[in-house]
This record gives sequence, structure tokens and C-alpha cells, in this order.
Amino acid sequence: MKRLDIITRPENLDTVKKILAGNEYSGMTVTAAMGCGHQRGVLEEFKELNLNMNLLPKINIMTVVLDEDVEELLTQLQEQLTTGSVGDGKIFLSDVLDVVRIRTGERGEDTL
Repeated sequence: MKRLDIITRPENLDTVKKILAGNEYSGMTVTAAMGCGHQRGVLEEFKELNLNMNLLPKINIMTVVLDEDVEELLTQLQEQLTTGSVGDGKIFLSDVLDVVRIRTGERGEDTL
């Protein structure tokens, strides 16, 4: 199993939810975030105002998926979330060793 941490623009939430649902995944945790990357939080529309917007609004969508679905999901997410502009976000992948459903004690891939 793999954990995907998808950090992207807030307006992309519905797109991510549709991609996950289209691949039969409904579980996710979504948190509001503020951050910056290579653009250092500078937006063209704020440059003339001389405002230092060093943190921009983002969302972090965390989900766990089966190993065999990772590449297809990454392809769909990259294709549908990219605008070609700085600030589109990143997807972090990490291995998940196990998962436990608290209510039943069930473990492993069946909990997904």
C-alpha cells in the first residue's frame, strides 16, 4: 500500500475527489494548509502592490491506495491538476506497512 499526500490548490479538491472515486477510493483526509515552494509565495497579481505574500493557501489530501493503482492515479492527477503554472503542487508517496480499522480490528488491504 502507498500513502499519497497531495498538496495542491484548494480549487482542485473536487477534481481529486472525482479521480479517487473513479478509481474506487473514497477514503481521504483533507486539511487546509498554507505554504510556498520555488515561487516563494509570490503571485504576479500581488507584485504591483508590493505585498509580500510568502504563504499561499493550499490543501493537503491524504489517502492510502493499493500499490497496483499508484501509477494510474499519479498519471490522472498530474494530467488533471496541472495548469503549467508555478504553484500547482506536489504529490508525496510513502510506503504503508499496515493499517488497522479501529472499530473492528481488521488489518491490511481489506480496510481500504
